[in-house]
Amino acid sequence: MAEPRFLVVRLGSLGDIVHTFPAVAALRESFPRAEIIWITHPRWEFLVERSGLASLIRTVETRSWDSLREVLGFIRARGWDAAIDYQGLWKSAGMPFLGGVKRRIGFSRETIREYGVPVLYTERVRTTSKHVADQNGELSVRAGAKQSVAPVALRVRDEDAAEVAGILQKQGIEHYVLLSPGGGWRSKCWPAERFGALCDKLGNELKLRCVVNYGPGEENLAKEIVQNAGKFEPFCFTGNLGQLMALLKNASCLVAGDTGPLHLGVALRIPAVALFGPTDPQRNGPYHSNDIVLRSPAAVTSYKRGEQPDVSMLQLAVEDVARAVRKRIVGEK
Repeated sequence: MAEPRFLVVRLGSLGDIVHTFPAVAALRESFPRAEIIWITHPRWEFLVERSGLASLIRTVETRSWDSLREVLGFIRARGWDAAIDYQGLWKSAGMPFLGGVKRRIGFSRETIREYGVPVLYTERVRTTSKHVADQNGELSVRAGAKQSVAPVALRVRDEDAAEVAGILQKQGIEHYVLLSPGGGWRSKCWPAERFGALCDKLGNELKLRCVVNYGPGEENLAKEIVQNAGKFEPFCFTGNLGQLMALLKNASCLVAGDTGPLHLGVALRIPAVALFGPTDPQRNGPYHSNDIVLRSPAAVTSYKRGEQPDVSMLQLAVEDVARAVRKRIVGEK
């Protein structure tokens, strides 16, 4: 009997792809010799490759007709046992539909935010799980997986590990707490001045220096943290995805809001302290029971995007975050 061939669609983004890995790992564990073809955006090809889950990765730029035509031709030229759309958008659901895949699995209307998308699926799964990773796993079970999720082992490249180690060595840094203050939209971010105060507090109490990871357009955010850090000035780092993985892998602890680097760090099994406000940690929080989630009891789940930190983020005190870091590193209550 021929091994099954699955078409997996998850175009982006960083955190969402990380939350798809356990579901695809369940497919791989259930069908070790299956052909799993993953379609993603070119920006995330490296990340998917590092998971080791896909037999083949095809990239598509959905704003390019030539790119879409190429990937649709690829889909039409092969027979598929099932296509699984873990994204739930018109652009992701449309590719298996237009590619002529007969069995198309996706979320029901209760889960999807773009109206009408489920009409493109032949099987619509109404999920019952709270966490998005487990919701993804329910799609895998519908496709035939024996369990919904399975462990994932992300691989850091040796060359990235060596390069990052060299950079940190020049700064005299061996053990460090990694801070990832960004988050796409400011309303789910903890204030920069508090990250700065945290650097000072951890330096005094744990003798650990902080490393601030920042991305494109976040230069001023990193500078503001440095300006508020006192004598324990953090080292600011920016790099590519491979370097970020290496930086995360060797951190003593990670402090971040609901953002891609948080979920990537959790997938790499790094002790984490997650700071949540307008987004729901039961749905989007760290997918690891040992990690600590700090959220104000007064926080309201809204997913509202704003230019200023949500009031619930302002209710998270520096001392509370520092205490959580100490607990994750040394087990202090």
